[in-house]
Amino acid sequence: MFDEKGEKYLDCINNVAHVGHSHPYVIKAATKQMELLNTNSRFLHDNLVQYAQRLTATLPEKLSVCYFVNSGSEANDLALRLARQYHGHQDVITLENAYHGHVTSLIDISPYKFNQLGKDSKKEFVHVAPSPDIYRGKYREDHPDPASAYAEDVKKIIEEMQKNGRKIAAFIAESMQSCGGQVIPPVGYFQKVAEYVRAVGGVFIADEVQVGFGRVGKHFWAFQLQGKDFVPDIVTMGKPIGNGHPMSCVVTTREIAESFGASGLEYFNTFGGNPVSCAIGLAVLEVIEKEDLQGNATRVGNYLLELLAEQKEKHPLVGDIRGVGLFVGVDLVKDQQKRTPATAEALHLIYKLKEHQILLSADGPHRNILKFKPPMCFTMEDAKHVVETIDALLTEMEEATGMKTENNASTNAQCKIKIGVWQSKYKLF
Repeated sequence: MFDEKGEKYLDCINNVAHVGHSHPYVIKAATKQMELLNTNSRFLHDNLVQYAQRLTATLPEKLSVCYFVNSGSEANDLALRLARQYHGHQDVITLENAYHGHVTSLIDISPYKFNQLGKDSKKEFVHVAPSPDIYRGKYREDHPDPASAYAEDVKKIIEEMQKNGRKIAAFIAESMQSCGGQVIPPVGYFQKVAEYVRAVGGVFIADEVQVGFGRVGKHFWAFQLQGKDFVPDIVTMGKPIGNGHPMSCVVTTREIAESFGASGLEYFNTFGGNPVSCAIGLAVLEVIEKEDLQGNATRVGNYLLELLAEQKEKHPLVGDIRGVGLFVGVDLVKDQQKRTPATAEALHLIYKLKEHQILLSADGPHRNILKFKPPMCFTMEDAKHVVETIDALLTEMEEATGMKTENNASTNAQCKIKIGVWQSKYKLF
């Protein structure tokens, strides 16, 4: 990326510009179609059919009906409507720290947002399950079966709902939590949750708005990390789908779509699926394939994880490295044993990286997770550059606080003694 002065920045966070900023092939496809025709979706156009066919070809067979919309929020809002119409149920189970969009219906099911409004902000129809986080959650990496344990918590929520006469419409989860702290659910978790949810008439919504379209490398969709035996009932897509163009999609089964259509309430979207959007969507899919961006995500992502793992061995501020493909999180801690979130340190590091013309962000419930989700054209040279810069900055921070770049208990004690000095020095608090 370049600013208005022509200064170059390395973008490590932009999962919207999925195939790269201003990709010429995508621009050409958009311009060509805009010059020819753009109209609303009441007018039939080949692009709509071709794009739906191409998109559903990347998904399991039963996910065959597309609703084209204009943003991730609009997609998740529509997914809730589909789920609630299916069996007439209303309640939703969501995850701790989840974020699904900015409209009212989605703020209601996004603890990442509604918790900011106070303790009474959760609606009666919303039920929050523990985030399946094996580093910070209640069941961690030393648990013999964290997937089953976390799923059992969902089952208990369902049982309590039934005791109170409530009925579940949907369980919704990002296939990997992004705002929640780069959390990758343990394999088998979604299968078990889906089993419990479907048994009482609910559906499983996989939110792929942040993590879809090959970002995980080995699969096109992040939910596929759970295994071939898991297929969601509804999948939502957004951000990377149009490489910056405002478009999104909901894909579901024919059975759920027919139930929605039988409501008698016609669904129409003026701009969803317009010829230009579909031309752009097709171009993005073609670039992913032609430039082997899934393969690149695997190769560069693995290299990035290797480099960051070296930093964990070197720096006591690095508590955990987790990720798959080009979706990676670095959990910064003040104490590796207690896993105390290093929120201030993460904020400082982000600011210093920007001064070095590297764009990265911090997120998670404690804002201490460095979040990598770069454009899919990210290179090994890019990965090496950003990690070398992080290494130098962490060394500088640890020297400023008296924390040595060794992994032992005494360094954590030194950090506690001198962290106040560092905080004062940088005037962040």
